[in-house]
Amino acid sequence: MSLTLHAHPLSSFCWKVLIGLYENDTPFQNAMVNLGDPAGRAAFLALSPMGKMPALHDDARDETVNETSVILDYLDAHYPGRVRFVPANPDFAWRMRFWDRFFDHYLHHPMQRIIADRLRPADVKDPFGVDEARAQLAQACDHLESILADGRSWMCGDFGLADCAAMPALFYADKVQALEGRWPSCLAYLERLKARPSVQRVLTEAEPFFQYFPAA
Repeated sequence: MSLTLHAHPLSSFCWKVLIGLYENDTPFQNAMVNLGDPAGRAAFLALSPMGKMPALHDDARDETVNETSVILDYLDAHYPGRVRFVPANPDFAWRMRFWDRFFDHYLHHPMQRIIADRLRPADVKDPFGVDEARAQLAQACDHLESILADGRSWMCGDFGLADCAAMPALFYADKVQALEGRWPSCLAYLERLKARPSVQRVLTEAEPFFQYFPAA
């Protein structure tokens, strides 16, 4: 098997790539990263110098690919399947990439700041940073709600890169700032994503680890 994904089942950014792999039934080995183990951490840092998950290694091409959007681009180029993550049409392509960046930067990152603060010791909490992240998350959800009001099923026509990015961002955002009531179209979009077999598989694999998710 040529491809190995170095990831963790609870990691939201790992979900983005796993969804893509499962959408296309791409054969790969799933190697779970344990950053708490010194040897495991050292081995992973050799693949991903910044320590960010996931990392994709391709034995056949002797390539290691980092960053989720780049990994999905790489799969489009070298291991294409029935789902093309970025459309060939350049105008559809830049729109798909915009929404991918939107979910990563304006939903995913502030959501992670809120969760990271929950893991901090009480004497180094950052209430200002959390309030700032919540405001950015709400602003992003407000904008997304207005876009989804047109009745679209997926962000850019067919399911693609942006939708792979949307699912983990919205799933965990809903845990820190509930979508129900305030953002019904965002919640409906999340439910459509969760109904896909690829996403159901990701959630099933993550379920044993949800006990480690930090509650408020």
